[in-house]
Amino acid sequence: MTADAPLTRESFRRLQPISAPRPMPQVPDRVWTDQDWDRIRHGYRARDMDEKWNVFTEGDVLFVHRSWTGYGIYQASFAPVPGGGIHMVSAVVESDAQLYRSRGDESDRLMLELVISAIVLGEPAADLRAGLVELTARASGNGDLYSGVVEHSALGLRSGS
Repeated sequence: MTADAPLTRESFRRLQPISAPRPMPQVPDRVWTDQDWDRIRHGYRARDMDEKWNVFTEGDVLFVHRSWTGYGIYQASFAPVPGGGIHMVSAVVESDAQLYRSRGDESDRLMLELVISAIVLGEPAADLRAGLVELTARASGNGDLYSGVVEHSALGLRSGS
């Protein structure tokens, strides 16, 4: 496999499917461009211990796994949009609290979009990052959270950013 080849399931040593999939009632409403979709289909592999996510696609389905454990956390289906681009039509999230601690539907929607935008595409995603900090502060009851710690805890670091 060359460095430019898209990542596949076989690109990763150990992957575990989502053990208890729960449909996500809220999915990101963003329309990704065809160029974005090409990059998303290329996938993303964590390069070091500070990165938390591995991502690959099979057809129009995106798989998002934790890098350390290989546990599947999100799985999302995409469909073309008339006139160009692609959007998410459905998604599931791991509901086994031993494998993933969901903070609710809004948080799951935000995290899935953040992984795609900030990790896979390398976008700044400032609004999404701010939303993550706000949701985390609300859930914890602590309004004085340091955004860098919240972001690192959920997203990890993306190599080269």
